[in-house]
Amino acid sequence: MSTPSTPSPSSSTPVDNDPLARERAHLRSSRSALRAMREDVEALDIRDVTANWVNAQILERQIGERIKALADLSHTPLFFGRLDYLHAPGAARAEGAEGEQFYIGRRHVHDGEGDPMVIDWRAPVSQPFYRASKKDPMDVGLRRRFGYTGGDLTAYEDEHLSDPAETARTSMLLQREIERPRVGPMRDIVATIQPEQDEIVRSGLGGTVCVQGGPGTGKTAVGLHRVAYLLYAHRERLARTGTLVIGPNKSFLHYIEQVLPALGELTVRQGTVDDLVAHVEVRGADDAAAAIVKGDARMAQVLRRAVRSHVSMPSEPLVVVRGSRRWRLPAYELEGMVRELLDRDIRYGAAREALPQRIAHAILVQMERSGEAPDDRVQDAVARNSAVKAAVKAVWPAVDPAKLVLRLLTDAEFLAAHAEGVLNEDEQKTILWAKPVRSVKSARWSAADAVLIDEATDIVERTHSLGHVVLDEAQDLSPMQYRAVGRRCTTGSATVLGDLAQGTTPWATRSWEEALTHLGKADAVIEELTAGFRVPTDVITYASRLLPHIAPGLTPVASVRENPGFFDLRPVAEVTEVVAACEELLRNEGSTGLIAADARIPALAEALTAAGIGHLSPGEETTAETRLTLVPASLAKGLEYDYVVLDEPRAVVDGEPDERTGLRRLYVALTRAVSGLIVTHAAPLPPQLG
Repeated sequence: MSTPSTPSPSSSTPVDNDPLARERAHLRSSRSALRAMREDVEALDIRDVTANWVNAQILERQIGERIKALADLSHTPLFFGRLDYLHAPGAARAEGAEGEQFYIGRRHVHDGEGDPMVIDWRAPVSQPFYRASKKDPMDVGLRRRFGYTGGDLTAYEDEHLSDPAETARTSMLLQREIERPRVGPMRDIVATIQPEQDEIVRSGLGGTVCVQGGPGTGKTAVGLHRVAYLLYAHRERLARTGTLVIGPNKSFLHYIEQVLPALGELTVRQGTVDDLVAHVEVRGADDAAAAIVKGDARMAQVLRRAVRSHVSMPSEPLVVVRGSRRWRLPAYELEGMVRELLDRDIRYGAAREALPQRIAHAILVQMERSGEAPDDRVQDAVARNSAVKAAVKAVWPAVDPAKLVLRLLTDAEFLAAHAEGVLNEDEQKTILWAKPVRSVKSARWSAADAVLIDEATDIVERTHSLGHVVLDEAQDLSPMQYRAVGRRCTTGSATVLGDLAQGTTPWATRSWEEALTHLGKADAVIEELTAGFRVPTDVITYASRLLPHIAPGLTPVASVRENPGFFDLRPVAEVTEVVAACEELLRNEGSTGLIAADARIPALAEALTAAGIGHLSPGEETTAETRLTLVPASLAKGLEYDYVVLDEPRAVVDGEPDERTGLRRLYVALTRAVSGLIVTHAAPLPPQLG
């Protein structure tokens, strides 16, 4: 592997003899070609190609999205690598014909003749950029990586994969890109995807993948890049069915929201589990005991019983009058229809809609036997007959999911009747509300209540399924929340991302096998990422002391970075010393996070303000002027900063309802730094840290 090549300030070498100058020229030409592609789309005239205004609106929207996707982000490299293929034996290698070279970038760019100037990183011909090695060159003679400063190409580095005389070495440009300071939201990792990550990214649409990954292993980036790959490989299918990224909170979603647009993907929805189940306004909160019971998968059985309890067997015959004729349906025949629909186990609402048609069909059979010749219009008319409607309403009444859940939570007898043999008496008392509630609107619903309403809604009416769902920080979901997500991908697939050691809810996931069963994807493939690219060696080694206490048996993350990073344990006596540690780290390039127990945030904010240090809240975008974010420990999960000051670990642990959850919260806080960590403490450190 050659070392990175940079230009000499006094170099006057002609472009033809200067590799870096040639690459810069190709970058300029590629940017010009991309600009021309965008201008071609902007110049499209659709006035004479649309049949009506609806088609015109749809086409205009599609054109607008295409224009956005072709935006040239000046600070983002248009390509980051180059592959020179040796030859292409057989039709399967036709793309890599002899002498061909391909520039690998974030999107496809072609010239005026339609010839490719940059190949999308997701294309099959780009795969060897991530997978090829000295052991398996994959027909690649040379792999070139490019170094950039801003949007300017400043260096390149070559690997001669098929040259037996050259030994494999770590890519310095790759290391620099991984360790590059970060200001602003999360960025894509297309230039640094590792082979084990690429294998997950390119896994097929048909299967669900669960990725267990410790801090800094890139699991979130893998999940987002898998969505981008699937949209590239299955564009039409996913355009019809839709894709969704689910994160733990709004701050996290804001942090990752620019990754997919930077890759040209603008149609992926993002939200939280709370967004999915927003049938009612959440204004209340449960204590841990009630939340655990409400989040238990057994609640699905209770809800199912409660919904189906509304069905009653008919005791009177049904008489339908049409003109001068009266048609009588015996009670036993009507009961048979009801029992058949119950046995079919279809949605409550679908069965309710099917029942009048079943009744109408039975009446039509009687009409035909009497010599009449009724058609479909007659059957529809009978189904709408007032007597039929009244019978259906009495036998199979409509169910309002929110009212049903409200009754379960406020009516002890109703709950006991449907929780018998499922929840014990103590569990029933735990979830019953102490005070009566007048209506659905006046109720102070909790987040767990909203999930119950969503479950009841699905029992009544099928939830729409998407083509693919990415579920990040999944370890914190309850079984009922998994079910809510699973309903959104019953006919699609999912990418589940998480770390069992970072579970910080009382109902945190105990095993991925159990979680995937609740999700409805028991046959999912479980992958584990253990190579750490983000967290420095000294930091992850220190944090891993907690693993035996919070997740026994879990494989510790092994940092593969050559730079051990900066790590310091610092006893302090005053909050001003915590502020001084922040000032020290802010002298470095990049972002800094001050993470502390939630209860200590107000005092730290006051101290920072008194010192004249501007700071942000999680989710607010850092700028060159304001690079410090004050982060409550409860919101730190999923976020990354170049440098971190972690204030008072003991307070982080004590801020949680139990020690294991507190130690897990501390593990999260310890592993947010990419380049350096200072731990400040006045109280003794938790003994689990040794």
